Amino acid sequence: MKGIKAAIDRLPSIFRFFVVLGVVIFISFLFPNNLKFKYQFEKGRTWQYEDLEAPFDFAIQKTQEEIQADLSTLDQDFAPYYDLDTSLLGKKKNAFKTSFDNQLMAVGVDTQFPDVKKQPEKYLRYGYNFLNRIYGEGVIELSADHVEKGKDFVINVLSGNKTHKQTLENFLSVEQAKSRLSDDLPYSQLSEPDFLLPILDELISPNLSYDLDLTTKFRNDLEGSIPKTRGMVRKGEIIITNNNLINDEKYQQLISLRDQYEKQLTESKPRQWIFLGYFLLTSLIIGVFMMYLRFHAIDVYKSSSKILFIFLWLALYSYLVYLVENFNFLSAYIIPFCIVPIVIKTFFNARLALFTHIVVVLIASFLSSLGYEFTFLQILAGIIVLLTNVDTREWTRFFYSMLFIFMTYGLSFLGLSLIQEGDIISIDWNVYSLIFMNVLFTLLAIPLVPLLERFFGFTSAITLVELSDMNRPLLRDLSLKAPGTLQHSLQVANLSEAAAREIGANQLLVKVAALYHDVGKMLNPEYFIENQSGKNPHDNISDLESAKMIISHVTEGEKMAKKARLPKLLIDFIKTHHGTTRTEYFYRNFVKDHPDMEVDETDFRYPGPRPRSKEETILMIADSIEAACKSLKNPTEKDLSDLINKIIAGKITQGQLEESEMTFEELEKCRVVFKNLMRSVHHVRIEYPDEKVKEKTENN
Repeated sequence: MKGIKAAIDRLPSIFRFFVVLGVVIFISFLFPNNLKFKYQFEKGRTWQYEDLEAPFDFAIQKTQEEIQADLSTLDQDFAPYYDLDTSLLGKKKNAFKTSFDNQLMAVGVDTQFPDVKKQPEKYLRYGYNFLNRIYGEGVIELSADHVEKGKDFVINVLSGNKTHKQTLENFLSVEQAKSRLSDDLPYSQLSEPDFLLPILDELISPNLSYDLDLTTKFRNDLEGSIPKTRGMVRKGEIIITNNNLINDEKYQQLISLRDQYEKQLTESKPRQWIFLGYFLLTSLIIGVFMMYLRFHAIDVYKSSSKILFIFLWLALYSYLVYLVENFNFLSAYIIPFCIVPIVIKTFFNARLALFTHIVVVLIASFLSSLGYEFTFLQILAGIIVLLTNVDTREWTRFFYSMLFIFMTYGLSFLGLSLIQEGDIISIDWNVYSLIFMNVLFTLLAIPLVPLLERFFGFTSAITLVELSDMNRPLLRDLSLKAPGTLQHSLQVANLSEAAAREIGANQLLVKVAALYHDVGKMLNPEYFIENQSGKNPHDNISDLESAKMIISHVTEGEKMAKKARLPKLLIDFIKTHHGTTRTEYFYRNFVKDHPDMEVDETDFRYPGPRPRSKEETILMIADSIEAACKSLKNPTEKDLSDLINKIIAGKITQGQLEESEMTFEELEKCRVVFKNLMRSVHHVRIEYPDEKVKEKTENN
């Protein structure tokens, strides 16, 4: 998967332009092709614009409550349709005759039912008459919706091409027909009625059944005939005046005007102008976003894979809102917008996550019909994600963040609803189920992070934690082949982590990078002082060879890291932790021993590059400080302070921090942290005033 990222990044810079342009065009085609009403209004608020005249005649739409009342009246008056199967009686008679004959043959020469054997026609006649009676009345199988209806419930009976109305009291259910059979047979004047009971009982079934298709068709026809409007507003009439309260009636008139306005003007205006308007707005939003990336996220701006990753979120969420808007039974409140800041923060930083989230929500707001409430809720929820410092590594903190997101959505929606409705009864509580589903879907961020990490070649906190395991192959080999270097790396990791925490940098990243920054020393560990216990091998080689040996730990470390498939992010730390500094000791010795020779400095310089991020800068300084302070024997607090100041000043003088994102204010904070920690490492005691007085007295 990392190969995919590398392949994308190798594409020419024009690729980024086509990605951005493609997303703008794609989103622009998702927008509706109708004009937008130029006034914003809400029920219960005052009209903030000039007096509004009706620009044309339009009908006032009924409210949903009025339409529902009409539908309820329709349901009360509407009679469902039931099919009468007129052919069923003949089929039942034939089945009765067959069953009768079979049963009579089964009796055979037994002494049972002698009367039936003697005069079977009498029993057959009774059976035929019974079937005529019950199917003449009608045996009905009620729909589940009609079971609880009373006997006065009216239905339409469809017999052939004719329809007539009947109440349910005129029909028998299957149970009633069977009960009538068991009640009538004892009084039938038949000597052996028990012979007929099982035969007729088995034959009873409904000949009147519910016709769903026909009922639905006629009901839809009647529903369509219900007027959806009431009254008219004539052209030139004042609909509402400035600062007037938008009550229920005014609100319904404004809703009706808006719908008619968008419909009529859209039909009369060329639609390409509408598309152009949406295209310009989308271009403006994304253009501002690109400016932000250009000046405040330059590493993202210059990477084709990162641009593609960021802009895929814009396209994806725009399409999700488009789909939801085209399904009337869904709402955009169900879309988990908070996944965007969670994922972006995991791979980049909180500032870029917030900016990306705002851009996604702004574009989605044009596509959604939910109004400014939707925009407000989504932006606020995204801010909460970042304030709670959501972390996909820690389940407890992650679920607490989900709880805070739900509370933010819930309380914000409650507040907005109270402003709009004026009471708690009218609030649409169904939205809370959508919000709950939204938060539930946000949990998808957990499996998305490792999936996206593999596909785009990013490095998440989860991967960094895994790489910090001391049983990882490179770290295990380092502990066996260069234990002194490992101890040095652990000390640098502690220094770097503390400094990063102080200035708000990525402390986990710099800690893990410190563990791996010197893995190249494994190749020739004895040439590095922290691993030496006897004779120094540099005594047997030239200064130039020594310099090359020392410098090689960077290039060899890079090769080892690539072979171990470490993330590029960590490999960059290996390359930059010495920047382009010189191996000063060997360089000065070489110059001293070859005064007449023109020395090529590049032979004594690390290949670089110089550190760019705050984390890379911290590691460079911490590495130098830890190594230098270790060379001091019984240092005082002043010795440590002077040495740390000298090292930092040297990095600045040599231009190693020229490309760094770190500010001087942050550098000073790091300086204080380094001094405090190194004082603790070397167990330097603070001199108290009485000790100074005693020392002064003794000296005198």
